[in-house]
Order: sequence, then structure tokens, then C-alpha cells
Amino acid sequence: MMGELVVRNLLHRPLRTLIGVLAVAVEVALVVLIVGLTSGLLTETAKRIEGIGADIMVQPPAASVFIGMTGAPMPIKIGEKLAELKYVQAVAPALLQFNSTGGVEVIYGIDPESFRAVSGGFVFLEGHDMEGPDDLLVDDLAAASKHIKVGETYNLLNHDWQMAGIAEHGKGARLFVPLATLQDLVGAPDKSSIFWIKCTRPEHTEDVMDEIRHLLPGYTIRPLSALLSLMTSTNIPGLQTFINTMIALAVAIGLLVIFLTMYTTVIERTRDIGVLKSLGASRPFIVRALLTESAGLCILGIVAGVGLSYAVRAAFLAGFPTLSILITPAWILRAAAIALFGAILGASYPAWMASRKDAVEALSYD
Repeated sequence: MMGELVVRNLLHRPLRTLIGVLAVAVEVALVVLIVGLTSGLLTETAKRIEGIGADIMVQPPAASVFIGMTGAPMPIKIGEKLAELKYVQAVAPALLQFNSTGGVEVIYGIDPESFRAVSGGFVFLEGHDMEGPDDLLVDDLAAASKHIKVGETYNLLNHDWQMAGIAEHGKGARLFVPLATLQDLVGAPDKSSIFWIKCTRPEHTEDVMDEIRHLLPGYTIRPLSALLSLMTSTNIPGLQTFINTMIALAVAIGLLVIFLTMYTTVIERTRDIGVLKSLGASRPFIVRALLTESAGLCILGIVAGVGLSYAVRAAFLAGFPTLSILITPAWILRAAAIALFGAILGASYPAWMASRKDAVEALSYD
């Protein structure tokens, strides 16, 4: 009886039910997409950095794990000292420049020879490696996103570059330029933001890191094998607060719409509630019926929200190939639990109010 009553109530006002379902769907999609976007970008960035193939990265003191924000205070001659250490096979300096023109991206200024020694070199889909001072390398996703081809001129950092090649993604950045040219452009001669170090064998990583700590006390030395675990929202200042705020906003939207939906439901069904009470329906039965209706509406919204999340992700990836949105079952379940909790909370007061209505007064309600 309860199930049939709930279904009939949901179908009684289809437009209102649809609005409630859409509100919950938006709530779920917001939670899933916001978390998916932040975790996806961080995970994808960490995997690209690990894809360089180095064992250790050396940064200036107090450098953030989010290396795109690192400046260039290190003398490039440090690389020569690092190369002399035992168990060090190759050292590649890189100057990192944050660029927000036409999108947020990090440009790597590299020395092709040393970067090749550490990473094993690029896999070219078109064109060739950097040969001249104004050559630009782009990975395949950035080339598709920016609609640029080999041989074309591309303006970056107010400088005209010649597109030399398109490489497979996964080697740190999406844009690569000659180290010396980028140093001149940003006013950082003989400076480097980071050093990538390749050890003779992976098991020598800790020994090399200990030597670097003695050579460069205070500098930030990290093994790339641990980078993925470090690239989380809690390690980026303000990011976790932003995520929590957006989740709270999504929950507030869902809670308010559910509350309004169930409140108007109770007002409209005052006479129906009176009939149920006159037939012997108890207060717990009335509360349970309204909460079950709210839960049913929420479940429909959750299903729609998951579908909306995948649809929005597909649309974003089609328009922005370099974007990464990671949708995980764990966060789908969390978003569903958050939405269901908000729905029950939003329906609690209207259900309690309905259960306290006097049967005689309800029947005489016009």
C-alpha cells in the first residue's frame, strides 16, 4: 500500500516532481563534477610529471608540490654539481613558466639533449625535435585543443614560435620551448625552476637524495614515485576549502528545493491527510509516507544526476581535450548519500507538520 501511495503522489504533480528531480540531479552533478575536475587535473598532472621518467626532482626551498607555481631562483650551475654525484645518470634543468593567456598552462623551457637523457625522448606524431631557438613542441592534446599544426607560427608569451613537432602527451608539460630562449623572455638568465634527476638504478634513489640534502641543505627534494600521493587537494592552499564550499552550495540547493516541494505537497494534500487519519492512519505512517516519497524523488534525481555528470564531462572533453575530469564510483556514492541525507532532512519538517494535523480540521480544509 505504501509503495502504491508514494508512486501515485509522485505522478499526481508531474511538473513539480520533475523540478524536484532536476534539483537533486544538479546537486549530485555539481558534487561529482567539482570533485572530478579537481582530482582529475591533479592526478593527470602527476601522471604527466611521472611520465618524464626521472627518479628525483630538486626544487628551491619551500617549493610547492604544484610545480607550475615554482619560480626560477636556482642557478643552473647546480645541475653540474648534481651530475657529479654517485649513482646519478643524467640531470635535466627546466625553467617553468605559468601562462594564463588563452587558458591556464605551464610551459617547460628545456635543453633537448639533457631532457632526452632523462626522459628517453619524445614520441613524435608529426614533425621533429627542437632544433632552433624559436622552435615549439606541443603534445597531441594541446595541438587538438589549440588547432595548431606543424610549420605554423604560434604566439606565446608575446613571442612568435615555429611549431616544430607534435609529440605524444605524458612528458610533463604540454608546451616545450628551448631553455635559453625562455630564460631571455622571462628575464631569468642562467636560472632554473627544477632539476630532473635520473639515477643509474631506481634502488639508488634514496642514496642520491641523501647526498643532495647534504649538498643543498634546505632545498626541496622529492622522489617522483611519491608524487601521485602528494598531488591532492589538501596540499593545494585553498583548494579543499573551495571544494567544500561548492559541495555545501549544492547541498543547500537540493535541500531547499526538496523542502519547498514537500511543504507545498503537505499544504495541497491537507484533505487527503485528513482522510488517511480518519481511516486510522497513525502519525508514524504519515511521516513515513512523506519521507518515502521524498526518498523516491531523490533516488530518481540521483540517477539523473549521474547521467548528467557523464553527459557534461563528455561535452567538456569534446570542447577542451586537455581537460581531465575523473568520475569515480566512490564519489558517486558520496554524492548520492549527501543528496539522500539532504532530501530526508528537507522533508522532515513538512512530514512532522503533516503528522500533527487534526483529522477533523484537515477534512474541513478548503
